[in-house]
This record gives sequence, structure tokens and C-alpha cells, in this order.
Amino acid sequence: MFNSIARRKSALTKSAVAVVVTALGLYATAASAQTITSNQTGTNNGYYYSFWKQDNNGSVSMTLGSGGNYSTNWSGINNFTAGKGWSTGARRNITFSGSFNGGNNGYLAIYGWTTSPLIEYYIVENYGSWTPPGGSSLGTVTSDGGTYNIYKLHRSNAPCITGNNCDFDQFWSVRTTKRSSGTVNTCNHFNAWASKGMNLGTFNYQILETEGYQSSGSSNVTVGDGGSCSGGSSSSSSSSSSGGGGSGTITVRARGTSGQEQIQLVVNNTTVATWTLTTSYANYTVNNSATSNILVKFINDASNRDVQVDYIIAGGQTKQAESQTYNTGVYQNGSCGGGSGHSEWLNCNGAIGF
Repeated sequence: MFNSIARRKSALTKSAVAVVVTALGLYATAASAQTITSNQTGTNNGYYYSFWKQDNNGSVSMTLGSGGNYSTNWSGINNFTAGKGWSTGARRNITFSGSFNGGNNGYLAIYGWTTSPLIEYYIVENYGSWTPPGGSSLGTVTSDGGTYNIYKLHRSNAPCITGNNCDFDQFWSVRTTKRSSGTVNTCNHFNAWASKGMNLGTFNYQILETEGYQSSGSSNVTVGDGGSCSGGSSSSSSSSSSGGGGSGTITVRARGTSGQEQIQLVVNNTTVATWTLTTSYANYTVNNSATSNILVKFINDASNRDVQVDYIIAGGQTKQAESQTYNTGVYQNGSCGGGSGHSEWLNCNGAIGF
């Protein structure tokens, strides 16, 4: 009898403790949640956050949850953007999951800014009944199991990260099949934009944003860092034919020493693509059937910038950079292009011919 009573007492004690602990946990969670209704930026649970609304029309709030989680609710607003991420953007894989209701005009996107040049960019994963941003697509990029339309728009006298009357370009990738969870390889989009002459500058902040424009809706999402990306798993196409055209592809495998280097692919004296390199090798591909008269050209040499070209694949044939005699960018015998080529390196503005 004593043992039975003792066991029941022990069980009741544990139950009481569990109730208290659970209540404390719920209280702590509620106490740590922060709801925002005014323009601000900051850090919450290890993530940068940003909240901006254009004016006081309608209502909008952002509640900061644990880790990379946040939720939003908006009704009858003019324009707002809110989200969590990083104070400095990067070429990274970004994970996200949750729920999203964009109403008639809202979107869930990887969103950020660069300076020099001033660029506002969007990789839109989900949206309401209206498909942003309007206008004509410049082509597509295929990445992370989906196809995205690419757009470039210009804004004049608009709010930006440096003031309220700014002139800047917007770069957009808009997914054709909506989703509220997955992984975004930002490198694939940045490279696809660069291939169309849409070059980013120095990264400012980068977030998984919820945005609403003259609409009502809600979201509850969580963002995470999936690690650095290389951009080797995408393909892009253009809405207009490029010089050389055709059904084949040309792939360039290259890297930069600083991650700021830009190269161009020139086919038959026509520039068909421009890319910004990472410091790790990546493959950059365009649709083009040429197999000769191909140049890989380094175009923005500066201190501590060099390009290393591993090879190209054209017409299904791999051509090693070090096997080519035409190289006007390698530093040999005291000058740029002063040797016999046979090098993977472009130390100066110049090109390797294939």
C-alpha cells in the first residue's frame, strides 16, 4: 500500500511539475515574441529583421518568432515589406517554409538591395491573384525544380535604402509555380541576371520578405541559411535570339579570386552572356551551337582580381583553357598576353580564345 501511494504521489508531483514547466515555457515564448507596427530594423533571435510601411493607411503588423520565424497580418495597406534574414546579403542557399496568403496583391520573396549600383531585387516564390511585377519577361531561369520569368524595371523618385527620392533598377525572378517552402539557390538567379547584363553591386541586407501592395493578407514563415552556393545547377534562356543562336549549349567553368570578377562569353564577335564569378568553380551555360570562334573575356580587372578558367564545353566537346595558345589576359614575360598562352589564368583584362 505504501509503495502504491508513493508511486501515485510521485506521479502527481511529476504531473504538477510538468504543468508548471509547460506553463513557464508558454509564458517565455509569449514573452519573447515581439510585435512591430512602426518602421525599423534590428536583430531578433540571431536574425536581422526589417519592417517598412509606406504610410499609415490600413493596418499591418509583424510578429517576430523564434529563430528565423516571423508572421505578418495586413489589411487595406498601401505598401509594406517585412521579413527576416541577414544584414549583409550573399550568394547563398536560402531555406524557407510556412504559410502564405497574398490576397489580391502580395508576395513572398527573397528580397534585398545592393549599392554601387543601387539595385532592388526579388526572387518571388509565392504571390496573390496578381502576378508581379508586370511588363514583358526578358527570358527564364530554371532553378530548384521550377521556372522563373526574369524582369528588369526602373524606378524614379521612389523610396530606397538611401533616401525617399531615388532612381534605381529592380531585378526580378518570378516563379511560375507558386510554393511556400523549399530552397532558393540565389547564385542561379544572380548568374542568370548577369548573363543579361543585369549586374548587382555590393550587398546590403537580404531577407525572406512578405510584401503587400494595396491589399490584405497574412503569412507565417521561417527562413534559414542553407550555406554558400555556386550556381552550377541552373539554365537560362532569352526571349530574343543571341548572336550565334542554335540548339546546342556552351558551358564555361570558371572562378574568380575575389568574387567580384566579371567575364563575358563572346561568340563570333558578339557578346552573348555576362557573368559575375564566385571564388569557387561554377558552370555558366548559354544556349548556343557554336564550336569555334569563342572567347572567354575578363572585363573588370582591378587590384586582387584574377580569373581562372578551367575549361569550356562547346558542341559536346571539352576544351581545356591551358591547351589554348590565344590568351591576351595572362601575365607572362613581364606583360599581359606577353607569352605563348597555355594558361588557365586571366590576370588582366583580356580573353582566352577557343
